[in-house]
Amino acid sequence: MKTYFYLFLILFLSFNAAAQQDTASYAAQRVKVNALLAERSAKFGQYDESLNQRTGIFGWQTRKDIKNSNEILRQVVLTDNNIFKELKVLMEYKDLQNQQKVAVADHSQEKLDSYMRAIKKLQDQNELLKVQATKNNQSLSTYIIIALILIMAGGFYFFNKELKRYKKNEKSAV
Repeated sequence: MKTYFYLFLILFLSFNAAAQQDTASYAAQRVKVNALLAERSAKFGQYDESLNQRTGIFGWQTRKDIKNSNEILRQVVLTDNNIFKELKVLMEYKDLQNQQKVAVADHSQEKLDSYMRAIKKLQDQNELLKVQATKNNQSLSTYIIIALILIMAGGFYFFNKELKRYKKNEKSAV
C-alpha cells in the first residue's frame, strides 16, 4: 500500500512540476515579447526623430538623413518580424496549455464515468444480495417452523402415548 502511495505521490509531483515548467516557459516568453515590444517602441521613436532631422542646406533632408531613417525603419521591421515569431511561440504555448487542460478534463470525465459505473455495479450487487438474504431468511424461517411443528407433533405423540400408558397402569392398579 505504501508503494502505491509513494508512486502516486511521485506522479503527482512530476505532473505539478511539468505544469509549473510550462507556466514558467510561458511567462518567460511573455517577458521576451514585452521586451521586443519595448525595443520596437524605442526604435520607432528614433525613426520619428530621424524624420525630423534636417541637416541639409535650407533645412532640407540630406541623403544621409534619409538613409539613416530608412535603416531605423528597417530595424523596426526586423523587430516586428521577431515579435511575430515570438508571438507565434507564445500562442503555441497557449495552445499546448489549452490542450493539456482539455486532456485533463477528458481524463477527469473518464474517471468520473468509471466511478459512476463502479457505484452502479456495487448498488446492483447490493440489491441482489439483499434479495438473496431475504430469500435465505424466508427459507430458514420456513425450516424452523417445520422443525417446531415436527417437535410439537412428536411431543404430542409421545405425551399421548405416555398418557395412555399411565391410564392403563392406573386401571390395572385399581
